[in-house]
Amino acid sequence: MELIQMLVQQLGVSEEQASGGAGLLFRLAQEKLSSGEFAQVKDVVPGIENVMSSAPEAGGLAGALGGLASAFGSGGSQLAGLAELAGGFKNLDLDTGMIGKFIPLVLSYVQSKGGDELKQMLAKVLQ
Repeated sequence: MELIQMLVQQLGVSEEQASGGAGLLFRLAQEKLSSGEFAQVKDVVPGIENVMSSAPEAGGLAGALGGLASAFGSGGSQLAGLAELAGGFKNLDLDTGMIGKFIPLVLSYVQSKGGDELKQMLAKVLQ
């Protein structure tokens, strides 16, 4: 998959890490976007289901923090998403700082395939 190869080359991560990290971002987007909005993302990212299924579960403390944060409503749901991302990236043996490196590359890829509007919609839920 083109996106995974780009992440591997630009970030120096393994294919498993690239796929899992991108999958975590797309799963978060799926949770935050309406089904119609996410369908637009799916239309421009071939193989997105496989990428999402390769994302690890947060589990452990990050999963517990995510559950706790979501109990606080809309502000907490953003916190929950970040806690789940951090936990998932840790499960991939990636530093949580890598989240900030994955997001612009994923957004750039989506923009190249689906245009500025789709990138902006995705950026709202990932940043």
